[in-house]
Amino acid sequence: MYMLFLMSMIIFLISFMVMILTNLLSNKNIEDREKSSPFECGFDPISSSRLPFSLRFFLIAVIFLIFDVEIALILPMTIIPFNSSITFWSITSITFLSILTIGLYHEWMQGSLEWAT
Repeated sequence: MYMLFLMSMIIFLISFMVMILTNLLSNKNIEDREKSSPFECGFDPISSSRLPFSLRFFLIAVIFLIFDVEIALILPMTIIPFNSSITFWSITSITFLSILTIGLYHEWMQGSLEWAT
């Protein structure tokens, strides 16, 4: 028990020291107008280089990535019943699919899936 506590503290201290070190090394002290402006062949920019970004597009992209990862988790479920008990597999599959269905229902009710509005 003592060894586990000691190793946990060592890992915590190393990670804390790395976080402090990266925070100290990553600070920019010099704010230069030329370096912070976008590069356009040496000329001053005509307009803002930051275009407005559609938050709806970002939300749809995040939902797509989430469901893409979920598909990657569902695909091995077809092979697992041959290697484990059928009751454990069915309980796990039903739980996982019900969580996905509840999440989809919640996104649908929040209006996250409606693109045209």
